[in-house]
Amino acid sequence: MNNSIFSSLPGHNQLRRLVALRSMAVTAQLLTLAGVWKILELKLDWQPMLLTIAVLAAINVFSWLRLRSDKPVPNKELFAQLCVDVLALSILLYYSGGSTNPFVSLYLLPLVIAAATLPGRYTWGMAALTSACYSVLMFYYIPLPHNHQHDGDSAFNAHVMGMWLGFVFSTVVVAYFVVQMAQAVRNRDEMLARVREEILRNERIVALGTQAAGAAHELGTPLSTMAVVIGELQHEAEAQPGWRDALAILNEQVRGCRRILDKILANAQVSGATALQPADRLMAEVLDEWQLLRPAAQYQYHSDGALPAPLVSVDATLRAALMNLLNNAADAAPQPIEIRTHWDANNFTLEIHDHGKGLSEEAELKAGSAFFTTKTEGHGLGLFLANATLERMNGSVRLFNREQGGATTKIILPITRPAP
Repeated sequence: MNNSIFSSLPGHNQLRRLVALRSMAVTAQLLTLAGVWKILELKLDWQPMLLTIAVLAAINVFSWLRLRSDKPVPNKELFAQLCVDVLALSILLYYSGGSTNPFVSLYLLPLVIAAATLPGRYTWGMAALTSACYSVLMFYYIPLPHNHQHDGDSAFNAHVMGMWLGFVFSTVVVAYFVVQMAQAVRNRDEMLARVREEILRNERIVALGTQAAGAAHELGTPLSTMAVVIGELQHEAEAQPGWRDALAILNEQVRGCRRILDKILANAQVSGATALQPADRLMAEVLDEWQLLRPAAQYQYHSDGALPAPLVSVDATLRAALMNLLNNAADAAPQPIEIRTHWDANNFTLEIHDHGKGLSEEAELKAGSAFFTTKTEGHGLGLFLANATLERMNGSVRLFNREQGGATTKIILPITRPAP
């Protein structure tokens, strides 16, 4: 399973931040002990304090390795990690003055982190743990030894300096964590908005698909009636020669409608089926089918890609999406449309140039939205369905105006490489 998927989950992100903060804490603790030893020249019980820092560093290394696994990080594990930090801080404070140590205010940091990342019950649990540890250290601790080389003012100044360092460290940690949490909340809200929009779009597509299947079934009868009537009229074409061409066109259109309906019903039974197909063959088939449905439409096709053409994943919805985009371009102006294709190692690109009036500001902003259309008789579904289809296939569609006039529809599809 892909590790990058789990690395973006909330539990992994919170544990990653906690590991970074613990690394900072271990470094600060070592520097503080070195300063107490060298500058203040106090004689503390160094062995248990250094051992505590070493254990904390080892747990941090283990946590960093834990981030590389696929197993989710639950809230209980994050709470246990914070409890380890609280116990380590309590041991260090016990051997260095207990509640009289100026760094005792660091108990607030795990409480702030718990409140920002964990549910309420864990926050109250952390509040109870830190309060209990602070309370115990008010009565049970090893006092700081007095250095006779320094007077009372020096000791007081050292205490004030320690309080200042504790405040600065707490400020940096809280600011860092709050900024990261705010960014995480914004990212989550954006992701939820995208998911909500995709769900609404999929619901519309499912509703449209259901209605299309029902319409395909119901339209079979009137199309059959029309075919019978056209057949009878063709027998009388000798009496009315002017009908011959018109009836031939009408008959071909009815047959085309029947083929489309049959294809809709057939695709409904094998929904989601895809196949690999060369890009040039896909374009040839789509253009041939589109030309049958719109014999009056004219186009110029140019392919700039090197042969052999790459493979793309194709299903019935993709063909329908491409034909919708071709119809939109043909409806923009009576002049022939220009169709160009090219590809590289990763993507197949199709560009459709029309010679119409171009896109208005509203059309550029709302193009692809459901039920938005600039046509007097349109329904605003062609581009919406085409956009949804291409996004589902990890592709994209973009509409923009050209400087020399007209609009361009640019479709990008990822190239699929067959399995060895």
